[in-house]
Order: sequence, then structure tokens, then C-alpha cells
Amino acid sequence: MPTRNISLTREQDAFVEEAVRSGRYQNASEAVRDAIRTLQARMREEDVRLDLLRSQIAEGLAAIERGEFSEIAPGGTAKWLEDMAETGGV
Repeated sequence: MPTRNISLTREQDAFVEEAVRSGRYQNASEAVRDAIRTLQARMREEDVRLDLLRSQIAEGLAAIERGEFSEIAPGGTAKWLEDMAETGGV
């Protein structure tokens, strides 16, 4: 298994030490590996969300190009959102 030296803040080091002391992990390496797995999962989720957002933006732009949009008068956003909520549009 590769070895890597990392620097932690005092708070991070204390957190890892407590995680080991509590018995949750057998050693600091195990705790850090779990933290990295969690970071990997979060980054994958963020990538999926970003892809979805990009897709929704593309759909919205395509709808605008087709003329499928409603204009909202200045200051009318709150009323528009209220109306959409009442009709189930949002």
C-alpha cells in the first residue's frame, strides 16, 4: 500500500485521534481512508448534480429558442412563483 505524508491542522489531528481512541477506527490511516472515500462519494454526487444542472440549462435555453417562455414584469417574480405554486407548476 502506498505511503503518503500529510499535514493536518491541530483540530483535524485531534479529530482523527478521537476517532481512533473511541474505537471507531483501529488507526489514523483507517480514519483518513474513510474520509477520502467520503470525499470521493461527495465529488461523484457533485459531478452528477452538475451534469443534471447543465442538462436543465440546455433544456431551458432550447425552450427559449423555441419561444416557450413567459415574460415576467419587473417586480413580478414573487407573484409568478406564488401562481406557479398554486397551479402545481413549481
